[in-house]
Amino acid sequence: MEGFAGLPVVDHHCHLSPAGEGPRAAARFRAAGGTHLFLATQNYEPEVPVDLDGYRRQFETTERLAREVRSSTGVVAYVVIAPYPIDLVRAAQRLGVAGALELQVRALDLAGRWVREHRAVALGEVGWPHFPVDPEVGDAARSAFHHALEVARDVDCPVVVHSPDLDDAAWQALEEEARSVRLPPRRVVKHYARARRPATAGGAVPSYLARRDLVNDVASDPAPWFLETDYLDDPRRPGAVLDLTTVPRRAAALAARSSAGALTVPFLDSVKQVYGITPEVVGT
Repeated sequence: MEGFAGLPVVDHHCHLSPAGEGPRAAARFRAAGGTHLFLATQNYEPEVPVDLDGYRRQFETTERLAREVRSSTGVVAYVVIAPYPIDLVRAAQRLGVAGALELQVRALDLAGRWVREHRAVALGEVGWPHFPVDPEVGDAARSAFHHALEVARDVDCPVVVHSPDLDDAAWQALEEEARSVRLPPRRVVKHYARARRPATAGGAVPSYLARRDLVNDVASDPAPWFLETDYLDDPRRPGAVLDLTTVPRRAAALAARSSAGALTVPFLDSVKQVYGITPEVVGT
């Protein structure tokens, strides 16, 4: 398995589905030069879970996909699990807001146990809706997010945050909330970051959507930061977000015009600083 300049090539956030390409997408990723994926769970059934068994099945599917990716392609897939925060909006229609919040809390506790058992490396996606919702639902989502931070503190893992785009004040508020539960802000990763992290940010980590202009803009920034595609693997939405080959293609372009040092930040240094993981160096 070859990366670039002897380095791993890491997509920090993607989804795979048994109903989509699944491991075949990872095979395309490997053929393009990719070596490691952070595989975030998602809903694989038609309806959002309305009981804990639904989330247990979901997490087990993600774990099985990660094993299949490794066995069939050699790509390393790190499992990231949590109840998707938007699930609360739909679950509240059946369970009521209090019932939906209780389910989110129980599912976050289950995800924390998986991290403790080394079946997952982080909680994600956690956060709050990126669109307007009823104030009671919004408050419940923020309560669930606060609990996610507490679980991450207790099991010593990162959280991968789903939220609207963050301005300077919102980055600082995110970091302050992490500090309020004694979770280091560097363990908080803003997934789907579409703009450069503000200079005033005090530790929370961006996972940048790997668009060409954004990659070029942040390539010289110090660690930690990541690159991601948020590949959805949804046959109903072909071409949504970025294809899984995008991060390897961006890495190849950087390697062709600059030193390999630019690639160590998202693919080695940041993974080690945020996750405590050192992806094995490949191609050596």
